[in-house]
Parts: sequence; C-alpha cells; structure tokens
Amino acid sequence: MQANVVGWDIGGAHVKAAVISAGEIIAVYQQPCPLWKGLDQLQCAVISILQELAGSNCRHAITMTGELVDLFDNRDDGVKQIIQTMTELLPGSEIMIFAGQEGFLKPSQIETGHYMSIASANWLASASFATQKLDSGLFIDCGSTTTDILLLNNGQVLAEGYTDYQRLISQELIYTGIIRTAVMAVTQTALDQGKKIGLMSEYFATMADVYRVTGELNDKHDQTDTADGAEKTVLASARRLSRMIGCDFYPDELPRWQQFAENIRAQQIGQIQRGCEIRLSQHGLPQNRLLIGAGVGRFLVKQIALNLGRPYLDFSALLPVAAIGTGMTAADCAPAAAIACLAGKAPL
Repeated sequence: MQANVVGWDIGGAHVKAAVISAGEIIAVYQQPCPLWKGLDQLQCAVISILQELAGSNCRHAITMTGELVDLFDNRDDGVKQIIQTMTELLPGSEIMIFAGQEGFLKPSQIETGHYMSIASANWLASASFATQKLDSGLFIDCGSTTTDILLLNNGQVLAEGYTDYQRLISQELIYTGIIRTAVMAVTQTALDQGKKIGLMSEYFATMADVYRVTGELNDKHDQTDTADGAEKTVLASARRLSRMIGCDFYPDELPRWQQFAENIRAQQIGQIQRGCEIRLSQHGLPQNRLLIGAGVGRFLVKQIALNLGRPYLDFSALLPVAAIGTGMTAADCAPAAAIACLAGKAPL
C-alpha cells in the first residue's frame, strides 16, 4: 500500500502539517511552537501531531522558516538543528527536505552548502504548486506573522529575491500578519473619533486584537498569547487597543474601538496592497488574472482583489481535498499542503 505523505512547515511560532492520501489532502494540523524558547517546543508540537497520525504509514516532507529564531547562532545552525530534531522524531521514516530550486533532498544528502536553499523556502513550495495549477496570477499568502507576494507567469514563479533579506527589498516578503504582528509595527497613527492620533510604541496590542474586534479572527487560528496575557475576547481586545492611545476602556464605548480597529485594518490592507501593486506594475499582469489567496489572513487578499478589480481564487480550490475534521483548511497551512503534494510526486 502506498504511504501517505505528511508535509511539514516548521515555523518559529507554529508547526503546521498536512497529510495527503491517494492524491487527496485528508488532514491539516497546526500546533503552537514558540521555538525561540527551545527545541523542546518543536518536539512537543511535532509529537502532538504524530499522535494524531498513530499507526499511519507515512513519508515525511519538510520545509521551514523556524531557523530564523534567536535560539540559533545563525540560520545555518537553525537549519541543521531543525533537520536533526525532525530526524530524531521520525526514526525509520523516509524523510525529504525541501531545498527550493534544488528540489527534495534526503537528510543524508544535505551538506552545508544546501542550508541557504533550505532556509525559509516554504513560500517557493506554495507558489511552485500554484504554478502547476494556474498559468499566471498573483499569489499572496497572508499568515499570522508575514505576507508573501509572488508573481506567477507562464507556469513560472517570477521571484526577484530568494532569501528573506532579498525578498524584503523586493517587497515579495512583507513582515506583517493578522495575529502576531504588534499594532505599533503596522502604523504609528490612527483615526479616533475623527481625529488623527499617534500610537504608543508599546507592546499593548497585536493585530489579533484588531481582528477579534472586527469579528474576522477564527478561534482555530488564534494560538498566540495576548500582549497582556489576558483573555481572548472582544472586550479584552478592545481594552488592549484603547491602551495604544492612552485611554481607559468602557464597554458602552465598544463602537468607538470597532471604528478604531477598522482604521488600523485598512492601513494594514494598504501596506499589503502596495506590495501587490508593485509586483503587478513591474510585470503588467493582465487585469483578468487572478489573485490567489492563502494563509489564515487571506480574507484580506479577497478585499485587495476587490479593491484592484481583479478576480479572486482561494488556494483551497487548487487542492484535491477530502473531508478535513481538524478545523483547519489546506489554504490555512498552504506551504504544508503544497509540500505534501509536491513530495507525493517526487521520485522515491
């Protein structure tokens, strides 16, 4: 019997996994993993997912971004230690590491010179999978922490950068997301009661607070601690947002903070949309070409498509999906799903 394939996306804050069986995605998982606290966080997250897979005959394909966390001396060290940890957690299993344009490598084949290709290559897995399904379009993965923007044309990923540094320059990587990003990192000013006001440069609130207050945050995606360690409710989020401008919060003023959150939301959308417009203008993608939305924040991509007058397609529509009962979708964990599908076609 053909083995199932598990695609792993090892991040610095979450571990995501997608399982493909007989050509269909059958399960998607996400576990919190504050990797900066230690490799034991990775071990716990992976073991938790493996318990759900008990008894399954699986091959494993791995991509990562977690090598960036400050637990490691440098990115090469992070790649090395993540691969070593995953190999120890998956004894006797067939393991493939995604090395970007170099394809999949077995752990025994990996040399120091491969580390740069392996580091933070999950965006290329998702975009490469999308090019197998679409001739052209703009792929946007808006997650909890970052947003990737990749142009697809004639079946190719037209990426100007490869490393995080290069992609930050090209704006194919925008370091903003809908959950973990601090509000003070999105904007320094906002509108309150018709007045423009400066925000405090304090870690009082995150974008998760904004999207709780707007009613757009899915509880299943909300796996990060709040800024003050308090509860994840609309009123608690509004209270945290009020602190950003030095105010106390009163429940009867909730509409005020809903409008405040909407303004911050609009500014984050504007930041991402500008990145999209740069990619589109540089390559003259015809107006009828799709914006493909992935990640837990893809509802923002849908709004951007509307703003730009372009058609929208959810990444899930590209995937062969059977019933998934974990509360997550394949588009929520696009790199994990993509890596599973790509590895399922890779030679043994």
